[in-house]
Amino acid sequence: MKSMIKQKPWIRDYLLIFIGTALMSIALKSAFDTNGIVDGGFSGIAIIVKSVTEPLLPGGIPLGVTNLLLNIPVFFLGIKIMGFGFMAKTIWGTVSLSFWLTVIPVIPLVEGDMVLAVLIGGVMQGTGIGLVFLGRGTTGGTDLVASLIQRYVKHISIARIMQVIDGMIVVIGAFVFGPTKAMYAIVAIYIVGKVTDGLQEGLNYAKAVYIITDHQEEVSRRILEDLDRGVTGVHAQGMYAGTERLMLFSVVGKKQIVQLKEAVAEVDPRAFMIVTDAREVLGEGFQEYKV
Repeated sequence: MKSMIKQKPWIRDYLLIFIGTALMSIALKSAFDTNGIVDGGFSGIAIIVKSVTEPLLPGGIPLGVTNLLLNIPVFFLGIKIMGFGFMAKTIWGTVSLSFWLTVIPVIPLVEGDMVLAVLIGGVMQGTGIGLVFLGRGTTGGTDLVASLIQRYVKHISIARIMQVIDGMIVVIGAFVFGPTKAMYAIVAIYIVGKVTDGLQEGLNYAKAVYIITDHQEEVSRRILEDLDRGVTGVHAQGMYAGTERLMLFSVVGKKQIVQLKEAVAEVDPRAFMIVTDAREVLGEGFQEYKV
């Protein structure tokens, strides 16, 4: 099985999408829907439709049915504008999500506890979406709608369009479930975004360090020998004095940053240092790049 996935990476992509949509469906049915949390997107509309139609139909219109019906016209537009090849994984993702929403029962994980519903649902939903994105797919919905709209209003980003659409859905949800639950929905959307970004950008955070010092050789030696990390000299010019010097650049593990700062301070207490987050580091000594 592993060798087959290596030879045909598209199998891995479709598996990731399938697993990711399963996690999304659990979050939607067992955390958000049962607690009236509208998390934006077509899934949020599905939760609203289910609640509104409950007096007319026992249990309301199922989430999976609404999700699929909303996406069908978007599929046709997407295929017409972008082509079927671009839409294949999106169709798979949407069908998979609708399938899981239909077959997975409600699991009483956090019923009645809004805080846990937001936290657990947000983490599960974000993880699911992250896996779908790692599989280079989407589940249709507002992100696809935003992509189609952005082709005609190129001065507005896809993220901004999605924020407007999702914001409108949350406002509608506030009228159905009340303003308090709308506030919980905003927190849930924030958690979903953070978890999704974490999976996409990598969880192996590191620190990137820029060092300006008059003792480049000794500082470099301490980084190379004491921390066992690489260091690169970058030619730079101070624009105030016009002097040229060698600026040192290095990436270290987050647990090593204290050791590095102490080493630099011991060599040159007057050194100028900039420390910033490196969200994902690929290469020797860190994470290997996998295609």
